[in-house]
Amino acid sequence: MLTFAGISVYNKRMEFGTRQAGAPIWLRILIGNFPIVLFLLLAMGGMTAVYWFFTPPESSAEMFATASISGGLTAPIYKTVPDKPVVQRVAQSPGPVRIGIIVGHRNSDSGAVCDDGLTEVEVNTDIAEQVQAQLAARGVQADLLDEFDAHLTNYYGTALISIHADSCVYYNDLATGFKIAGSSFTDSSRLSICVEAAYREATQLFYHENTITPHMTDYHAFRKVAPGVPAIIIETGFMNLDREMITTNATVPATGISNGILCYLGR
Repeated sequence: MLTFAGISVYNKRMEFGTRQAGAPIWLRILIGNFPIVLFLLLAMGGMTAVYWFFTPPESSAEMFATASISGGLTAPIYKTVPDKPVVQRVAQSPGPVRIGIIVGHRNSDSGAVCDDGLTEVEVNTDIAEQVQAQLAARGVQADLLDEFDAHLTNYYGTALISIHADSCVYYNDLATGFKIAGSSFTDSSRLSICVEAAYREATQLFYHENTITPHMTDYHAFRKVAPGVPAIIIETGFMNLDREMITTNATVPATGISNGILCYLGR
């Protein structure tokens, strides 16, 4: 049983429902979802305010691309640029010069051996140490490395030179001279050309290119050093016919190698 107050509320609700039933459908949907509509309006207002606040002014922004999405949505992409162009930059300092010198066969084996006991590793050590000393006198740091030195793995230097000597066996009168092979993994042509020219000039030895072996062109150190490091291997001379040049006069071949390195360094 309804009271008079209840009847009054009921009548008001019926009156509102009747009015709403006679309103357009879009208005009824709008009224029925008023909280959601209000939220969307506030969200759009907030996004508009954020976009306006963070959009750079035309004087300090540059449009450099256009983003396009299938369906026709297109919007400019801006990047902030300085008001004044940069007129001066500080040049990047070059890295320190560092030359790796492998003493052929050192701490591995003797290398070639002559009948009187002279070993290749002795010849290589003498020449390599003199090259290091000559470079140091010119302010160039050089690292002496063993044949299979652990530091060769990813060795990062300005250049790498492996010093060896050729056989002590007498084959014929043509078994004299030096030879050079460059890395096939990194362009080492400029280093090879510099050392070849300087060594030929210093020693007056014949360039024995016809006896370059696969052991030289596929030298193990070429595959170990860091990518981009120019590397060569040089056979300084034959331990038979060139013996005096690479032993008694070892300063001469050492000078040829160090001059070739300095040529490569532009000195």
